Amino acid sequence: MTQAVAPSALALRGLYAILDLDTLEARGLHATDAANAILEARPCALQLRAKHASARDSLALLDALLPLCRAAGVPLFMNDRPDVALLAGVDGVHLGQDDLPLADLRRLFELTDRRLWVGVSTHDLEQLRRALALGPDYVAFGPVFATRSKQNPDSVVGLERLEAMHALSREAQIPLVGIGGITAERAADVACRAEAGAVIAELFAGGQAEITARAAKLQRLLSA
Repeated sequence: MTQAVAPSALALRGLYAILDLDTLEARGLHATDAANAILEARPCALQLRAKHASARDSLALLDALLPLCRAAGVPLFMNDRPDVALLAGVDGVHLGQDDLPLADLRRLFELTDRRLWVGVSTHDLEQLRRALALGPDYVAFGPVFATRSKQNPDSVVGLERLEAMHALSREAQIPLVGIGGITAERAADVACRAEAGAVIAELFAGGQAEITARAAKLQRLLSA
C-alpha cells in the first residue's frame, strides 16, 4: 500500500466531491468509473463514503482509488474510519459527531507516527466552536439545504447561518466546507460563504456520461 505524508496545510477551494457507495449502487454506477470521471474535473478533494461497506471492502476500494487520485493530484479522504484511512495510506479522514474524537485520533497519530488531514462535520454553533478550538484541517457545516443523502439528516441551517459560521472559521484560519443539498443552481451562493462545497447527489444525477461535466461545472462555480 502507498503511504501518504500529509503536508502541513490543506488548500481547499471548490468542489469537495463525495463518492457515496449507496448513491452509486442506487444509480447502477461503478465506484472506480465514477471516481475517474470526477477526477477529470480536478476537484479540491475526493472522499469515499462507505456507510454500509465492511472495513475490508473499504480498504480494497481505497487501494484502487489512491493511485487514481495521486495521478490527478487530488487528495483522497475516508469518511468515518481513521483506522482504514491509516492502513490505506490516504491523505485524510472526515469525522462525524459520533466518530472518534479528534483529540483521541491525535493520540493514535502519536502511537503510529503517522498523520492525516482531518475534517470534522458540524451542524450548529456549539459544535463548530468546539471543532475550531481543536484545530482540524477543515470544518464542514450543514446541511445548508435539504438533503436525501443521509437517512436521518440534521436540521437545515440555510445560507445565513453558513455565512455566520464562515466568519468564525475565517477568524480561526480554518477552511469551511458547506454540506448538504448543494446543486449547480445553489453553488454560487455557497461559494461566497465557504471555501468549498461537498456534493453527492448532483454529481450522479445524469448517470455516468454526465459526471465529468457536472463535476467540472461545480468546481468552477464553487471556486469562483
